[in-house]
Parts: sequence; C-alpha cells; structure tokens
Amino acid sequence: MPHAEVNGQRLYYEESGSGAPIVFSHGFLMDHDMFDAQVEALHDRYRCITWDERGHGQTVTTPEPFTYWDSAADVLGLLDHLGIERAVLAGMSQGGYLSMRAALTAPERVRGLVLIDTQPGTEDPAKIPAYDQLIAMWEADGVSDQLADIVAGIIIGPGYDRTSDWQDKWRARDTATVRQIYTTLTTREDDIRSRLGELTMPTLVIHGSADMAIELDRANEYITALPNAELAVVEGGGHASNMTHPDKANPLIERFLAGLSG
Repeated sequence: MPHAEVNGQRLYYEESGSGAPIVFSHGFLMDHDMFDAQVEALHDRYRCITWDERGHGQTVTTPEPFTYWDSAADVLGLLDHLGIERAVLAGMSQGGYLSMRAALTAPERVRGLVLIDTQPGTEDPAKIPAYDQLIAMWEADGVSDQLADIVAGIIIGPGYDRTSDWQDKWRARDTATVRQIYTTLTTREDDIRSRLGELTMPTLVIHGSADMAIELDRANEYITALPNAELAVVEGGGHASNMTHPDKANPLIERFLAGLSG
C-alpha cells in the first residue's frame, strides 16, 4: 500500500485516474474511504487523491501534539511527493480546516477549494463540554452502541446505510490516539476568519442543511468573506453530506471542476 514520508509522518494515500488533480481530505474520526463516491464519479476525468491524516486510518500519528497547520504542511508535502505543482483541495470538516490553511500557506499551489461541512473558526465553546463527556465515555468503556449512535449522528448524519461500518472502525481505534486527535480538534485557537480575504481562488462551499456539528448558519456567515466563492446547500444532509448524499454533492463538485481554468 502506498505511503509518503512527509514531515516525519508516514502518510497513507490512494490515487485513481488521470487528469487535473484533486486531493480529498477527510473529517474527524473518518478516513480516505469517505470519498469513495466522489472518486468513483470523477476518476475517469481527474486524478483523484485521497489520504489518511495524522492519527487516522492507516497513517500512524506521532506522539507529539500537532495542529492543522501541520496537517496543511502534510498535504502540501504529499503534493510534492506525487510531483503535483497545483491541485484542487477538497476537504470535509477538519479536512477543510487543513485545506484552507494549505491555501493560505501556498496559494499558488491551489487551483480551487471545495469546502464541505466545515468552517474557518474554532469549535463552538458551548458544545465542548458535551464532546468532552463523549470522549470520557469512550476512554472509560469503549464505543458502546449508544455512544456509537450519538457520534454517528453528529459526524455523519441521518439516513446513511453504511453507518455501522464506520462504527466498527471506531471500535477498533486506539484510545490514546483518539484523545490526541480530539485535543487537536477542540483546543485550537487559530481562528482564520480574518484571513479569508486572502483565499482568492475559486471556492465551492457545500453544506448540509441538517449538519449538527457545524450548523449551516456558519457557512452562511463565512461565505460572505470569501472573494470568489459560491454556497450550495445539500438539503437533508448532515455533517458528512458528500458521503451520505453523493447524488446531490457529486454534480455540484463536477460542475465546479468543469468551470475551473488554468
């Protein structure tokens, strides 16, 4: 299986197809598999790269704390490893966090952004105590059916027929690594809303109308600060709307990619 040695990390990745490259970055507690439907729809026209971020999937994290700026450097290093000068970066939730930071770090390397159920700000402080309780339950008793259903409702959304597959993956996770990636998610203080004006590349914002983790209101707020962006709402979509509603998300992404030049 392919791995890239980048920034002291051994990053797992997969690629399929040829053409203009697009790199998909997944959300918290997910992995590269969450973009299967997008790769299937696009690989006949585009070079599709998916990867596992630090502490996720088949990428083994380092024990040191890390930030999403580190993850942004990882995706740029992955581009170097693959010999890609410029790419579209597509990211869901924390994948969007790192994609925006990569675009701020090296805007000349980003043809466009696809931001899915994400935000440029920090986590809602009102939600942190409840999230802390869920992680404490995970550490104390593992992933019970009740906990798995609560987590899935937050980070996937309703009506998905493969939710149990993800719940099985969570049950197999190393608890210490889950704590580490959770700490990165919830303790970050680097709000980048004031820098959104620097992201002048074409940007597609996709957001589920039923997202419980990052409500649609947040997308409605930050879209106005992006100079060259459009917002598309996936009706009924939760936090992983590209995965749960590919019939709605894929045409949006295809149209956006077809409209890019340069």
